Amino acid sequence: MSTQTKELQLKGIGAAPGICIGKAYIVDREGVEIVPKYFIRAEKIQSEINRFKKAVVDAKKELQQIIAGMPEDLQHQTNILETHLLLFDDKMLSGRSIQTIERDKVNAEWALKNVVGEIKSMFQTMEDSYLKERVSDIVHVSDRIMHQLTGAEQVKIADINKRVILVARDLSPADTSQIQLERIMGFLTDMGGKTSHTGIIARTLDIPAVLGLANATALIRTDDILIVDGTEGVVIVNPEDHILVEYEERKERYEAYRARIIRESHIQARTADQEDVVVQGNIELPEEVVSVIDNGGDGIGLYRTEFQYMSRATFPSEFELFDSYRDVVEVMFPKPVTIRTLDINGDKALNYAGNGSEVNPVLGLRAIRYCLQNRDVFISQLRAILRAAAYGNVRILFPMISSCNELVEAKAMLEEAADSLEKDGKAYNRDIKVGVMIEVPSAVVMADQLAKMCDFFSIGTNDLIQYTLAIDRGNRNVAYLYDPLNPAILRMLKHLADEARKADIRIAMCGEMAGEPIHVPFLLGLGITEWSMNPHAIPVVKRIVRRLSAIDARQFVEEVVDLHDAEEINRRAEERYGVILSNGSTQESS
Repeated sequence: MSTQTKELQLKGIGAAPGICIGKAYIVDREGVEIVPKYFIRAEKIQSEINRFKKAVVDAKKELQQIIAGMPEDLQHQTNILETHLLLFDDKMLSGRSIQTIERDKVNAEWALKNVVGEIKSMFQTMEDSYLKERVSDIVHVSDRIMHQLTGAEQVKIADINKRVILVARDLSPADTSQIQLERIMGFLTDMGGKTSHTGIIARTLDIPAVLGLANATALIRTDDILIVDGTEGVVIVNPEDHILVEYEERKERYEAYRARIIRESHIQARTADQEDVVVQGNIELPEEVVSVIDNGGDGIGLYRTEFQYMSRATFPSEFELFDSYRDVVEVMFPKPVTIRTLDINGDKALNYAGNGSEVNPVLGLRAIRYCLQNRDVFISQLRAILRAAAYGNVRILFPMISSCNELVEAKAMLEEAADSLEKDGKAYNRDIKVGVMIEVPSAVVMADQLAKMCDFFSIGTNDLIQYTLAIDRGNRNVAYLYDPLNPAILRMLKHLADEARKADIRIAMCGEMAGEPIHVPFLLGLGITEWSMNPHAIPVVKRIVRRLSAIDARQFVEEVVDLHDAEEINRRAEERYGVILSNGSTQESS
């Protein structure tokens, strides 16, 4: 029974939207936290290493059984767990654990615990939030090995036989893959964030989830009544009656609203004056393609391929890349898939890439610059993309192009990759559209020339705004300056749209600006009518498009594009479109 009676509110990260109300079920993992240390005699070292190796093999078999038994709803999530299978053999984890046993003459449990601690410390120094959360994958794999070494009982989510909300320190992808929707209403964890694999699976399952709560497992007891608001990232423990009634009503409104916009999301986004807009989804992992389809996406506007290079010790093979790309391309066919080539270093450094440390990596050897200097890595990826293009509608996008010479060289390497596939007798498609990601101010200045050399532009507003305004949006002292409606940014976007129109090439936007309702009238008015965004933003954005007039949006942009004050531009947008935006967005469900 619950021992907590006083209402308590916790704030975390809303990883999957929606509201659920029910009883807490604590998933206790504390058994693997207590690890003994003892020394091994020299003649017993090999036996201890063999014990560790057997634990790795048994843990791997256990995970393989989970993958084989995954419910049909989650079969497309096997890529995440297959990544975990690779980590069992990772030199950084298993190799260093064996070295520690040999060097320090300690038991396998202690060696594993210390190696994982070192890895966690290394990852925590990284700036990129996605990379920081990848350490959780290593921890989940090490937990499985530790359970085999210690004989501790493993959590079995699949055995839960009542309607509950899971509460855990953390949940691995293997744990969440066992969730049965008729029993698990939602979940919350002390650790994790939006870009964690656990968050991705929660969004795919379409159940509310709040992560990163820090101390939820210390404050909540099994059978406590919980309200989980995955949209706002709020958890209320043992709510008072009037709060319970309020959230029951919110839940009903939200579910009715989501059902309505999801039904509408598969309808073409067409303005009130009959102009069509293409609304696509951004993905980082192949598993997310299902979310794009479910939310009515018109294709994949940005497939960020660098995440397939992370959480591993070496570069993926051409076949591994091809296999992942083909899965996405085949599922989306005949809709297009725009594959961005490798965008590593900067804030997404790989410890095995051999680039060394840079004083200012964001302005250093990253993205296309890295690829052009590492030809084998780049050619391998280009071959994989061309091979996948034989199975569907593929476009290729080169990131961080800052000069025409870079584009010339990248296209030449694409031709080289095609020639090598021809020579090898591999199936491929050479006839694919080539795009330039506009995220560097020099590319905006040279847009007229770049437009003659490519098939489309795709605007990456995240970096373009940072580089143009010379701000680090992760720096709280200057984050207030990060505004997509800054007059300089609006003028840049207008220039790009005008140059694309003159050259008769497509222009798209794949940065975060595209998924924000307030920006929809601006993009429409600028003539940028192909957008790509977080899949869950697609239904809302499509709904807003249907309530707008393209002619009116163009007139509005003409009125504000010469203003010099971002606050004034925002104010006029709110005055002109505030009612339409609030009626078309999730505020309607509140």
